[in-house]
Amino acid sequence: MLSDFMPLQLHALAPGADLSQPDLQQTCHLKANHPALDVMTDLHATTAVSITPEAGINVAEERMRRRGVRMLFVLDSEGALAGLITARDILGEKPLQFIERQGGAHREILVADIMTPRERLEVLKLSDVLAARIGNIVATLQRCGRQHALVVDTVDGREMVRGLFSASRIARQLGMEIVTTPIAQTFAEIEQALMHIGRLA
Repeated sequence: MLSDFMPLQLHALAPGADLSQPDLQQTCHLKANHPALDVMTDLHATTAVSITPEAGINVAEERMRRRGVRMLFVLDSEGALAGLITARDILGEKPLQFIERQGGAHREILVADIMTPRERLEVLKLSDVLAARIGNIVATLQRCGRQHALVVDTVDGREMVRGLFSASRIARQLGMEIVTTPIAQTFAEIEQALMHIGRLA
């Protein structure tokens, strides 16, 4: 019964109060041999940022900007994963290539036109990630030349997206400045930082 619980005391908010920021795993202590889970975005704890296939890519870009992310999950009308779209998709060559093939204007391009569809997505299994280290994740993303990797788990016989690895997040947790660069350069910088931190350990 709710009558068994006493209400808590409310207090006035102090002038100049700040917002708490995420703990980025104490970046000065991050090493390549730390557990991969230290740098995984866990969708049990973080709400996925999504968009529909019918949305315009200008809407997708604005949503990424407002939410501070560089990738959106694309969900169909039933809430099932239809694909992914990244900032690299929107700001790279895909829109121009689509216009060359199909015609039209940039503002008319939809998320569905340039996203990576579900059937082309490759994922990591949570069971493998649980035994992996950060260095394994960097090596995996570097090998496949991608900025993101999805992690899936099996729940009641169904595959569910459980988490996400991001090159940008790994780089931030190494204390690096993130700029828009080709992915190979990004991972070369991450690898260099990991080696440097390893020498300091």
